[in-house]
Amino acid sequence: MSIQAPPRRRLILGSGSPYRKELLQRLHLPFETCSPDIDESAQPGENPAATASRLALAKAWAVARQHPDALVIGSDQVADLRGQALGKPGTHERAVAQLRAMSGQEVLFHTALAVVCAETGFVAQDLAPVRVCFRSLGEAEIDAYLRAEQPYDCAGSAKAEGLGIALLERIESDDPTALIGLPLMRTSALLRRAGLSILAGDLA
Repeated sequence: MSIQAPPRRRLILGSGSPYRKELLQRLHLPFETCSPDIDESAQPGENPAATASRLALAKAWAVARQHPDALVIGSDQVADLRGQALGKPGTHERAVAQLRAMSGQEVLFHTALAVVCAETGFVAQDLAPVRVCFRSLGEAEIDAYLRAEQPYDCAGSAKAEGLGIALLERIESDDPTALIGLPLMRTSALLRRAGLSILAGDLA
């Protein structure tokens, strides 16, 4: 008699981000999406890395409480310019101000990750830092870039996976998708720790 494998636990991406959804699709896993409803404000005195880590875990738990049987992925990214957090600009004017401030500077993007299962009590976190060096940017090219790509929903006002790459001199990271919003190597590692097979036999 053959032994039937236990059913695969549901996987939920706790995010409404189309960028994170596209990234997770690269792992060829069936998953659902659910946008967490949390306050994403930084706490007083909190550094950017701590903000990203706290929010990633909060997002995962917000969804896990609604779906306790599922494995839930939460992620958050905060851009760090000399200790100052730069969030999503939201408007053209704020994006201009961010790119002016980052012109010729090194910016550290903290991409935090959490995987939670309320039913089993599994909780794991990781943090993928990415160092990004911006070129010296002129006013005309800042305006031209923003009008072309409109990255107003991206921390740091630039899409490195798109035209924003032309604003940069160098990227330093050990997880190449971290800058886009979901570090897939770390995500794969945490899912394996949670018992979710990604490739046939990778849990053997």
